[in-house]
Amino acid sequence: MSGAALAPALAPALLARRRELGRPLVMGIVNATPDSFYAASRAQFEGAVSRGRAMAEEGADLLDVGGESTRPGSDPVSAEEESARVLPVVEALSARAGVPVSLDTAKFEVALRGLSAGASVLNDVQALRGSPDMPALAARYPLVVLMHMLGTSPRTMQANPVYGDVVAEVTTFLAQRLAALRAAGAAPDRAWVDPGLGFGKTVAHNLALLGGLEALGGLAPVLVGASRKSFIGKLLGSEASPLPPEERLEGSLAAACRAAGAGAVCVRVHDVRATVRALEVWKSCGGAR
Repeated sequence: MSGAALAPALAPALLARRRELGRPLVMGIVNATPDSFYAASRAQFEGAVSRGRAMAEEGADLLDVGGESTRPGSDPVSAEEESARVLPVVEALSARAGVPVSLDTAKFEVALRGLSAGASVLNDVQALRGSPDMPALAARYPLVVLMHMLGTSPRTMQANPVYGDVVAEVTTFLAQRLAALRAAGAAPDRAWVDPGLGFGKTVAHNLALLGGLEALGGLAPVLVGASRKSFIGKLLGSEASPLPPEERLEGSLAAACRAAGAGAVCVRVHDVRATVRALEVWKSCGGAR
């Protein structure tokens, strides 16, 4: 199922595939970056294209290509640098991977160029706050993923995250961003929401959001990205001595199964084959009851 072939009806086609599978879709993470938090996921053009194609063969339903690290404390890159990293990868995977390609960016210039490169999904960690023109541009994409992040900078988001009720506040924020996208002309069924695990949240906040995913599902289909994140390392190790990203696979699979149980439409992961297998076993054991 290529994004180009199904662009006008991509969102309903993906929902239909999720129903057919009886489990969440799997979005493979393709990092065209030198500094993402999980070193094994870093790649330049040839490596990124090869990894994306391999993920599609392993069962990825979508591929998410990013060119700017959003790990806590990371520095931004220019739109030109980000475009140079991601657009050739998006173009190559759109033509050769056989699955829809998502562009992971919060920059207007990169998102605009991504349309011409063949991206059919816009995945925006700033939920369209990067430019006043971003909602109107996003409305041109067949599907948009709106993510919650505390503030707008990965450099400072983890400094001191505080919420009264994290589930309620994230839900309210995402409802407002959905309204902005729809006011710009996007059809109601062309947006998913992402609670933004790890983006300005403590371990307790992340666990509360995982436990409250059903509330977000009342807004729009929910995408969950927990793969190898630091809160998993802290749960498996300790706050002071978390396990490194290389040792967080089992926790990531557990989080994916929790997302499946809450009815998530998609999980965004580094480890496609392992996640597909875990979700198939989850489904065979009864799935969501």
